[in-house]
Amino acid sequence: MASGADRLRSRRAARRAALAAVFEAEFGQRTAGAVLERDLAASEGDPETAELARRLVGLVVDHRDTIDARIGAVAPRYPVVSLARMDRALLRCAFGEVLHSATPARVAIAEWVELARTYSGDPMRRLMNGALGQIARDTPGD
Repeated sequence: MASGADRLRSRRAARRAALAAVFEAEFGQRTAGAVLERDLAASEGDPETAELARRLVGLVVDHRDTIDARIGAVAPRYPVVSLARMDRALLRCAFGEVLHSATPARVAIAEWVELARTYSGDPMRRLMNGALGQIARDTPGD
């Protein structure tokens, strides 16, 4: 049985894998799902990580229009189409998880804010924290 620390690492790895797939898909050569499957086939990751990564990518793909609309509603000064590709991928993945998964919002927000700090920088971290916090406050049940 996996320890709590192992599960946390697995979820972080899944989020990073999903982010990488959504980011690469921004360049238009492959779909996010195809990128993820290629990356999973090349890695030695565990099944739990792979399954969560697939779910996260699926959320972004299936709900992209809704996600983009929600981003625009809470951050109107930052049109999704004008964002850097990495920032757009970060926001789409984060909003997808917060809006369309059973993960507690506070957990998902903390993880995605940390990924924003790593892969983008402080301005995106602040934007993500504020925008996701607003979504969490406006969404019942969490």
